[in-house]
Amino acid sequence: MGREKLCSRLPKPTSGRWRARAAALLALLLGACAQLPEYTRLRVVQHPSVNFNERRPSFVILHHTGNAEARRALGTLSNAVAEVSAHYLVARDGTIYYLVDEMKRAWHAGESWWGGSIDMNSASIGIELDNDGSESYAESQIAALLALLADLEQRYWIPAANFIGHGDIAPGRKVDPGVQFPWRRLAEHGFGLWCEPPFEPVPPGLDDATLLGALGYDVSSIEAAISAFNRHFAGIEFSRMTDESRARLYCLVLKKWVGERH
Repeated sequence: MGREKLCSRLPKPTSGRWRARAAALLALLLGACAQLPEYTRLRVVQHPSVNFNERRPSFVILHHTGNAEARRALGTLSNAVAEVSAHYLVARDGTIYYLVDEMKRAWHAGESWWGGSIDMNSASIGIELDNDGSESYAESQIAALLALLADLEQRYWIPAANFIGHGDIAPGRKVDPGVQFPWRRLAEHGFGLWCEPPFEPVPPGLDDATLLGALGYDVSSIEAAISAFNRHFAGIEFSRMTDESRARLYCLVLKKWVGERH
């Protein structure tokens, strides 16, 4: 039987005669019958397959807007001339604004690096936080953010290590979401990595660049990478690595690559 005849004979998925498993199979068959959107101008013969799913983001990148109010940030993020956007903006009062389809590529990360050169705009959900970059984050805002992150993690199974900041993927170029951001609190809910003392000793021969690179940082400018690390994991602006910072970094590398027992 040809595909056209098969499609014409399929019952509607709302039929009361179909149980859950049959309805799922029917949905796949109907998917194979649907016309594909055509982007090429070449003459093609459509033969849709059911073997696909949506592209899924594997990172969440957190930003701060740098503005004094959400209204200004929303104006910028929706202005065609600005050419910048994010999937969500979380306002100081906890309101969550949805700006770009999660399955689409928002323009929030720019040139980025995390474990290698990566087009983070294509691989991530971008979330802007209504914050001027120097103020503390409002409780209502963080509560709303945690709810949003839990929702994203549940739907996309994003690993804890992949909740990071703009400053992490663009050291030396960006600093958001800044030293005031409560990374430890997020990590306690499973969004991001965190380590507290006591730390294991760092084995001899592991220098700062090796450890920072293993965590994900671009180490082409070691000072910028150290600053980004200290900003995220120590809440300070400092471009040198202390013994405690190095031990914390080693703990985080173990947690990322070996497991939660560290």
